[in-house]
Amino acid sequence: MDESSTDASYRVTANELRQFIERFERLEMEKKDIADQQKEVMAEAKSRGYDTKVMRKVIALRKRDKDDIAEEEAVLEMYKEALGMS
Repeated sequence: MDESSTDASYRVTANELRQFIERFERLEMEKKDIADQQKEVMAEAKSRGYDTKVMRKVIALRKRDKDDIAEEEAVLEMYKEALGMS
């Protein structure tokens, strides 16, 4: 391999690398924008009197499987009864 072909492959690789990095950076900016929008939604909900801590728990629950939730709640109830909390 001569020096000119090495330089050409390096430029292509550097160009491709730059594209990957720039794509990633754009996604990071989009992710920050989305996080800011989510904060705005929660701030609005809070200003209307909603408990945002509970809302976040509901959002997390909606992502989970119903059977997993039911099993966890059953175990939680069993533990609470064992400790006299029910």
